Amino acid sequence: MNRTRGIVLCFLAAFAAGVLAQAADDASAYRLGSGDKIRVNVFGQADLSGEFVISDVGVVSLPLVGNLDFGGATLREAEALLADALKPDYLVNPRVSIEVLNFRPFYIIGEVKEPGSYPYVSGMTVTEAVALAGGYTYRAKKKKVLLIRGTDTARKERPATDTTIVLPGDVIKVPERFF
Repeated sequence: MNRTRGIVLCFLAAFAAGVLAQAADDASAYRLGSGDKIRVNVFGQADLSGEFVISDVGVVSLPLVGNLDFGGATLREAEALLADALKPDYLVNPRVSIEVLNFRPFYIIGEVKEPGSYPYVSGMTVTEAVALAGGYTYRAKKKKVLLIRGTDTARKERPATDTTIVLPGDVIKVPERFF
């Protein structure tokens, strides 16, 4: 019995490590976009640090360096971009960290009771998004929900299930049924 318990504990530990690694990958792979509110910390430089909102064209206006294009960049890429902008003229070895305070909203349209934009919540599924929008209307075609990823420049509609994860900037379309 103790051997079985040991095997189960090892399996659970390996599974948990995998889940944590995946969560870390997801966080580092997040791409900044219009409407994200970020906190920039330049260590030892309070005047260069602060909270900023990424504009509709992906630009952030920062002290000293001016406008930097963070649109589509990961957090690590944005940190490197800012550090490079500070290096030559302002700081010898800038240490920069950037974190997302508020993600851009997601949108839900079509046959839901309250279509519109809603604040993003990490790990949210289509079912939870529909619930935020007041649920389906009686005309909703629940099995044919479509999703447009906020990061998809082609704006391609793809099928979504109840368990599809919603990301910032996504558009969920609930079509109308005709019978």
